[in-house]
Amino acid sequence: MLNLNSPDSNSNSSSLQDPVSLNVGGEIYTTTLDTLTRCRDSMLGAMFTGQIPALRDKRGHIFIDRDGKVFRYILNYLRSSSLDLPDTFSELALLRREADFFQIRPLLEEIRRFETSLPLSLRGGPLGAMLMVDVDCKVRVLHFNLRRGPENYELRTCSVRVFTVDLFCTWRAFVALLCERFSYRTPQGLSSPHPCNPRQNRLKLEWVPRPEELPQDQYDKQCYRGLAISDPEVTQAHSDDIISTHQSPSEITDMQGFVEELLMVSLAEGFKVDSVTPDPKDILNCSSLRFVKC
Repeated sequence: MLNLNSPDSNSNSSSLQDPVSLNVGGEIYTTTLDTLTRCRDSMLGAMFTGQIPALRDKRGHIFIDRDGKVFRYILNYLRSSSLDLPDTFSELALLRREADFFQIRPLLEEIRRFETSLPLSLRGGPLGAMLMVDVDCKVRVLHFNLRRGPENYELRTCSVRVFTVDLFCTWRAFVALLCERFSYRTPQGLSSPHPCNPRQNRLKLEWVPRPEELPQDQYDKQCYRGLAISDPEVTQAHSDDIISTHQSPSEITDMQGFVEELLMVSLAEGFKVDSVTPDPKDILNCSSLRFVKC
């Protein structure tokens, strides 16, 4: 165990010896100097090796004016080199801020890795974030030649529905989530959509479900593409844009299907429906939606 009770130590820490009692924001902790100096280049490492003066409370505890309840996770990390958080932990942003204050860099890396494994709803997100969605459907008449033989073609006509979505969200991470949730179906495979502006808070989608009377080659010739809900077990391929799945994703064949999926994702991430146009009672057949994160 380290013992700073030596003539060469800083006068504020000369009486420090194991066990060490800390008062962190009113919470009392007892630990060892070895634990507190586990990360020598951190603020705690500097404080308990005499490089930073230590302040004591009336009972002689070393006083640190930081959040006391979150400090337990910092101290446990120093003890075990493992970030152990309960399933119901909801103060990740505060823990990150405290770890940054104490300059415990390995812990900051662990927190970042932990955050990336969480759904957005557990990472926080700005309260009051706005999500605005405009949807539209247009019917187009398509003329094409259907080959019956080597020199035998038949002129055919069919109608296709072109669905468009214009989505804006002040929370960019949610737009990124939608880009993971939805995929375009192309002849090359499934392709992820991308935000359409530099700030990455706007997303435009356009897709055309293939009608049965339209042959696949004619559908591909028009450069149409479908829209699908990505499977949870999606794996990235060598390209950042093309993805492959273990199971076939669910096709979105109408706007009601898209709105239903959008509702499930947005409500799960803490958004609430703020307005529906034109008829609030018929949300699946809306032309525009507005959500607010609560």
